[in-house]
Amino acid sequence: MKVHLVIIDPQNDFCDSSGSLFVPGADEDMNRLASLVDRKFDKFYDISVTLDSHQRFDIAHPTFWKDADGNHPSPFTLITSQEVRDQIWRPAIPSHFKRALAYTEALEVNAKYQLCIWPPHCLIGSWGHNVYPALHAALERFEAPGAVTNYVTKGSNIWTEHYSAVQAEVVDPNDPTTQLNARFIQTISDSDIVALAGEASSHCLASTAKDIADHFGDDFVRKIVLLEDATSPVTGFESQATDFINDLTARGMKISNTQDFLA
Repeated sequence: MKVHLVIIDPQNDFCDSSGSLFVPGADEDMNRLASLVDRKFDKFYDISVTLDSHQRFDIAHPTFWKDADGNHPSPFTLITSQEVRDQIWRPAIPSHFKRALAYTEALEVNAKYQLCIWPPHCLIGSWGHNVYPALHAALERFEAPGAVTNYVTKGSNIWTEHYSAVQAEVVDPNDPTTQLNARFIQTISDSDIVALAGEASSHCLASTAKDIADHFGDDFVRKIVLLEDATSPVTGFESQATDFINDLTARGMKISNTQDFLA
C-alpha cells in the first residue's frame, strides 16, 4: 500500500504558542504527529509538507489596507467588496484600488471565503516560517535512510490568499505559483491512502482537502484519511472545520487518529 502523508502548514507561527497566529492545540497536534512519523516512518511511501510563505505586505495583512482616517484594520477583520467600493477600506497604495476591488469581488463569486485580514504570519525567512521543531526532527529521521520530504510552498503572491496547496483562492494568470500545482497533484495521484494532518482544519487543511476532492472526485476521496488529533481549527472558525469534515466524510473521507492509523 502506498501511504502518502500530507502535512499542511506545520509552522511555528501556527503551532508554537508564541506564534503570531497560534492555533490552540496545534502544538500537541504536531507532537502527536511527530510521534507517528517516528513510529511508522517505514510505512510512508511519501511525505509532503506544505509551507505558508508570505510577504509582510500582502492583501490579507493589515498594512495593505487603511480606512478614511489612515488606520489599518485589526487582525480578523472581514472586508467585503462593497466596503472596498465604498472606500470604507481602501488600499494603502491608491493605485492598487482597481485590482483589490476585483479580488474581493472574485472571492465573493467563488463563495468559499471572505477576505480575512490575518496577523502577519509565516513571513519568508522568519522563525515563524520554520517547521515546528518536534516534527522537523521527526522528518529528518524519516529522511535519514535516504527518503526525501516533498516541501510545497504557497502564498508568496501578495495579490491572493493561498489556503489550498492545490491552487490559490483567486488564480493570477501571470503567476504560475498561484495556478494548479501539477507537481503536487502528481505526487499524490498514485497513492492508495492519503493521510491528512496539519493546520488549520478550518482553513488551509480544509481548502486543500476540498480541492483534492474536487480535482480527483469521490473515488479518490475514499482514499483520504483525516488524522483528527493532528489538526485544529482557528479560534472563531470552528464551524468551518465542522462543515468541511461533514462534507468530505459524506463523500467518503475516513477519520482516524495518530494512535490507530497504521496500527
